[in-house]
Amino acid sequence: MHDPEIEKYLQTNKAMWNEYVGINSHSAMYNLDAFRQGANMLNSIEREEVGDVKGKTLLHLQCHFGMDTLSWARFGAQATGIDFSDEGIKLAQ
Repeated sequence: MHDPEIEKYLQTNKAMWNEYVGINSHSAMYNLDAFRQGANMLNSIEREEVGDVKGKTLLHLQCHFGMDTLSWARFGAQATGIDFSDEGIKLAQ
């Protein structure tokens, strides 16, 4: 069943995340330039808690523009990130 109220909410939320991609990709916090040069963007606690991911499969839901997902891949995971933001997916590619 198609609910116009839910569809409106989903489209508003998607538009917000599309806008955040443009903002966040230029922010110092995300430091996209360093990432593109090979920097790991994961926090130490994430690495410590998850441990060695070499050869493991990882699915990252709501990955934004994929920096964490791609960081896990750099550590050897077969990583897949998904997101509903068109702009996030474009930037991740």
